[in-house]
Amino acid sequence: MNGIYNFFNNVGKFLSLLWETILSLKFFSSSIDKILSQLFEMANRTLPVAALISLSIGAVLALQTGIQLSSYGIQDKIGGIVGVSLCTELAPVMAAILMAGRVGSSITAEISTMSVYEEIAALKTMDIDPVKYLVLPRFVACLVALPFLVIYMDIIGWLGGSIVSNLNQSISVSFSSFYQDLSQVVTFADIASGLIKAIFFAITISITSCLVGLITQGGPREIGLSVTKSVVASFISILILDYILTRFLILVGLL
Repeated sequence: MNGIYNFFNNVGKFLSLLWETILSLKFFSSSIDKILSQLFEMANRTLPVAALISLSIGAVLALQTGIQLSSYGIQDKIGGIVGVSLCTELAPVMAAILMAGRVGSSITAEISTMSVYEEIAALKTMDIDPVKYLVLPRFVACLVALPFLVIYMDIIGWLGGSIVSNLNQSISVSFSSFYQDLSQVVTFADIASGLIKAIFFAITISITSCLVGLITQGGPREIGLSVTKSVVASFISILILDYILTRFLILVGLL
């Protein structure tokens, strides 16, 4: 029963913080400098790793799929398979997991440190709203960064798939054939579905990371525990949300 109570209590805190953050969007213009700073940090933390991950995923996906398709003589269809797989599922989920691990953990560590050393209490004493000052810039930055990261990983992943398809002798699909099939199969709806997932993932990661940081109490040891809780909660939420959003997008005809 305690587990059930804690679950719904945490969900309530999550929704409450999300609502407060949405209401604080009216202060968006006064937080531009903080938002840009957070965007720069997020890009610096994620872009190099995202390029490596997406290049590897695209290459392995093309290799495994291409060999199977070549046995049926339809390896020229590999571009569409790699393209759709990346933009609808693999890129959004991997980008979100990367964002939660690299950025979400950093957010939680920073805010939980402020909580433990009573800097949050000091902000409230100075009549500075922690949601407006700390949560809003990270929320907006994550909301902007993750969809762009998904597009970035789509492009790099397609590149990796096309290189393997061209160089592997078992597949031997030219760059022109790969991208021609990709352009014929991948639609705007496929790309949009990945971006829709990215937006919901970004909301979940940013609010979860900030919430765990804000409610951290105790000593320095609690900071590490909070980071672990934040990352695990974000990972689980991403996987559950991915299934729910996929079902919804299928129902509305985007997938």
